[in-house]
Amino acid sequence: MPSPSNSSACQHLAKVFAHDIPLTSALAIAVHDWQDQRLQLYLPLTENRNHQDSMFGGSLYCAGVLACWGWLHLRLRDAGINTTHIVVQAGQIDYPLPVFKNAAVICDAPDEAIWTRFFNMYQRHGKARISLSSRILTEDGQDGACFTGQFVLHS
Repeated sequence: MPSPSNSSACQHLAKVFAHDIPLTSALAIAVHDWQDQRLQLYLPLTENRNHQDSMFGGSLYCAGVLACWGWLHLRLRDAGINTTHIVVQAGQIDYPLPVFKNAAVICDAPDEAIWTRFFNMYQRHGKARISLSSRILTEDGQDGACFTGQFVLHS
């Protein structure tokens, strides 16, 4: 795995995962990159393999949730709000291709209008909801799993 970018933010999120979400240790998931409002995690096959020597679906689901949760945490932190009061309210995942190797898990920013509406709602009411998506990539960069979830931020 290449060295991470924006290591300060990556180290921060890794500490939050380790302290607040102990499952991340069993998954051996690593925070790899936070740049241009894009979060990339690293999910190793060894700790997440199933009986067919591919990634276990539950691990892929957890990684998808973590990428979105982590994205929201870091984006809020960049906006001056350092909170872990983020919960996933609903989630949907599709598994178009099996993942047979270590995987990149990517969450890109939603449209700026969606972010602005979410942020303004939180500022006004102390609670807001946003839909975020993440992808877990196969070795050749195709979508092995695609997660979309509703996340709620509360004071």
